[in-house]
Amino acid sequence: MGAEKRLVIQSFIEKFRDQKQTAEKAVVQVSDERLHQPLDENTNSLAVIMKHMAGNLRSRFTDFLGSDGEKPDRDRDSEFVDDIPDRLALMSVWEQGWNCLFESLGPLTDDDLGRYVTIRNQPHTVADALMRALAHAAYHVGQIVQLSRFMAKDRWNTLTIPRGGSREVNEKMREQFGK
Repeated sequence: MGAEKRLVIQSFIEKFRDQKQTAEKAVVQVSDERLHQPLDENTNSLAVIMKHMAGNLRSRFTDFLGSDGEKPDRDRDSEFVDDIPDRLALMSVWEQGWNCLFESLGPLTDDDLGRYVTIRNQPHTVADALMRALAHAAYHVGQIVQLSRFMAKDRWNTLTIPRGGSREVNEKMREQFGK
């Protein structure tokens, strides 16, 4: 299959991988105990956010083209209960969700983008379903980064350009790519 047949799908895969890696680079900076610590009784812990994301990915991308993205066995409300005992178990659940996504996207081509899938009985093009899933992931990854940053306090290592570092990064980019 030619690269031209997977240009958009490959872009989605790369953006999903970026989101996954960003979340992982954030939570690795948080102690095991703090993974389960919400800011208050009205917020979710990192573990809960990650468990919810994994549940959503599993539901949406198991049999992605063949069945409704809201699986009958999904108990979404239970995703917001912090019952995962430790980091190892959390990361296992996390990987399972992401694996469903990446395995589903693997065989797709750009020709599939106009096909229809259902989510909660609503039809969506594959393109719309992927955009919806990417937006959902980015929303929660933003929460994960912000909460991780708060939990790590002064031990935080920035994930992007550090404050005051934009000029240096821009100069390096100009040197590397010209103009």
